[in-house]
Amino acid sequence: MRLTRTKISLLLQEKTLDQEVLVKGWVRTKRGSKNVAFIALNDGSTIHNLQIVADPGIINEETLRKVTSGACIAVTGKLTASQGQGQSIELYSSKIEILGEADPESYPLQPKKHSFEFLREIAHLRPRTATFGAVYRMRHAMTFAIHKFFHDKGFYCVHTPIVTGSDAEGAGEMFRVTTLNMDKPPRDEEGKIDYKEDFFGKETNLTVSGQLEGELAALALSEVYTFGPTFRAENSNTSRHLAEFWMIEPEMAFYDINDNMDLAEEFLKYLVRYALDHCRDDLEFLNKRALDEEKDKKKEEKSEMSLIERLQFILENDFARVTYTEAIEILRNSKPNKKKKFQFLIERWGADLQSEHERFLVEKHFKRPVILYNYPKAIKAFYMRQNDPESQTGEDTVAAMDVLFPGIGEIIGGSQREERLDKLMQRMDQAHIPHDEMWWYLDTRKFGTAPHSGFGLGFERLLLFITGLGNIRDVIPFPRTPENAEF
Repeated sequence: MRLTRTKISLLLQEKTLDQEVLVKGWVRTKRGSKNVAFIALNDGSTIHNLQIVADPGIINEETLRKVTSGACIAVTGKLTASQGQGQSIELYSSKIEILGEADPESYPLQPKKHSFEFLREIAHLRPRTATFGAVYRMRHAMTFAIHKFFHDKGFYCVHTPIVTGSDAEGAGEMFRVTTLNMDKPPRDEEGKIDYKEDFFGKETNLTVSGQLEGELAALALSEVYTFGPTFRAENSNTSRHLAEFWMIEPEMAFYDINDNMDLAEEFLKYLVRYALDHCRDDLEFLNKRALDEEKDKKKEEKSEMSLIERLQFILENDFARVTYTEAIEILRNSKPNKKKKFQFLIERWGADLQSEHERFLVEKHFKRPVILYNYPKAIKAFYMRQNDPESQTGEDTVAAMDVLFPGIGEIIGGSQREERLDKLMQRMDQAHIPHDEMWWYLDTRKFGTAPHSGFGLGFERLLLFITGLGNIRDVIPFPRTPENAEF
């Protein structure tokens, strides 16, 4: 009878002894003596390796010589109880087939600790490490959980364009899309590049957000979400920035700012709970990795909570809801501000909050996740609903909200959208956004407008929090950053 491959995750889970099985995977390590060899095999289905016992009396010497770190092998044998420490079962091999050799002299992933900086240089191989195998599995699990959350709530997934003629954020940091010959582009009468000759007949870019198109769908289907790639041409090399990343952006008709905050809190708690319930082995590995790293840090740099404690912290606490105005007063009167410990001092209402301020509010003042809302109009996007004069601080604020987490600061940003045509046109004029370029967006305010809200969750920022890693380039398979588009 022909054996079919069994995943290592299933073998370790079922632990059915004395059966003949076939496993395939990549060699992590090989150790032993002339009498026996122990091979740690991993196929990516679990953080755990399966120990293969190879008897040189059964497996020929030439085959065993080719079993080196990085080699891909197929192993047939019987599952037995392990006699050694570190594993409960092992596979006593009767046959080993070399599927792909790995030159031990040049294979870059030798069995030792490698820096994340080095692993970014070999991003095509880093998924074979335990850490990045865990990250990839977590990325999949969170993708599934996001779709499941919205599907179970009756939301519809919509696909918004990647190529767009609009700048949703109004920031202008976009990647241009063109088929023009850049050596000799066509010119108009004023000597400017004539984009009428381009593929789309106008200037186009890679999208920074699917929000605006998501709003159009919400004003027909009521509750929708997008989940797709977005692009920002921001020349930043920080550990929090990517030029290409993924965004989850729900848009909901008939939701006000309070409904929006309710959904954001429910959504984040669902994702954290899903990770704890379904990714326990990977989380425990990442938790241990993070604790080991903490040992080398200075006392003032150490985290107060472990990775798993931070995840539990999200589930165990209701999110504090605080207006921007209240937060400014808290920050202005705080010890770090008075003693000039903040890098960016808070001196006046209207300041744009930085990560250090957000983390202070979460970790030191409220000691729980925080949702800030009602931000100054001047520092927010044109599409956010202007608060009525009788609300809080009057017309100077908009119904915007940000969700702040420990260790990371802002994780979600959103708002109630401006559904009133006159107010929206007024804000577009202030932001110098031409009405004719956004005619389709304005039409939704002319024909059956409705109160509606939405938010954006950066997928990689979520993964930073869930995995406990410190650099956003390590939670996406192939990071795109300034002067780096390798692989």
